[in-house]
Amino acid sequence: MKRSRNSKVGPLALRAVSPRSARLANSLPFVFLNVATTADGKLAPANRHFVPFSSKRDQDLLLELRTRADAVMAGARTVDSVPVTLGPGGKKYRRQRQRNGLSEYNLRVIVSGSASIDPRAKIFQHKFSPLIILATKRATKARVARLQKLGAIVRIFGEQDLDFGAALRWLRRKWNVRSLLCEGGGEINAALLRKNLVDEIYVTLCPKIFGGREAPTMADGVGVNALAKATWVKLKTKKRIGDEMFLCYRVVR
Repeated sequence: MKRSRNSKVGPLALRAVSPRSARLANSLPFVFLNVATTADGKLAPANRHFVPFSSKRDQDLLLELRTRADAVMAGARTVDSVPVTLGPGGKKYRRQRQRNGLSEYNLRVIVSGSASIDPRAKIFQHKFSPLIILATKRATKARVARLQKLGAIVRIFGEQDLDFGAALRWLRRKWNVRSLLCEGGGEINAALLRKNLVDEIYVTLCPKIFGGREAPTMADGVGVNALAKATWVKLKTKKRIGDEMFLCYRVVR
């Protein structure tokens, strides 16, 4: 195991997560993103079919970060394409959550503007914590009813595009979500960044190159058309383990 001079002892960069009083005073949760990308910044190949490509250490980091989050959020495409539960993991991680002053199980949140989530997705088979679907008015009554029948709580925010600001304030007010971990995909990350709702970003750089114009990146969607509109970040921590780099950035406002 190789470490940089700026390495921290213990779980990777977890000390960087600390809800900011300014955020909480504004009724917003502390939002941090977690992504694993190839060396050329891709989340998946050009066919957008995700296949795990990071190390076990990166998978451990994902669970470690969940121990600091009241809620874990992902997009419908992620939930449909990968058999995930968005849960805290085994007893080790559930105990760590409690040591961190959180409940044993985190709230689970799925973003789906049209509420078009596969009802056969694995996440619906696990009832250990509430499952919330954030949708827009594009969601049909039939789809909403189908998800509610599966035990999900569906809440509408916005007409065509999800109003993330309103959704996050509702999560803070209704569910006391003080810290929210977003695990993608790229369009959700980009939407949160555009609305200035992200506080920190965890990036694992993996020693692979996918290439391809259509391959998804950590911040897809519309993007910016000028440097002045870019999101600026400041490197807080870095650690090298094998051929992977574990980075944590703070969003500069």
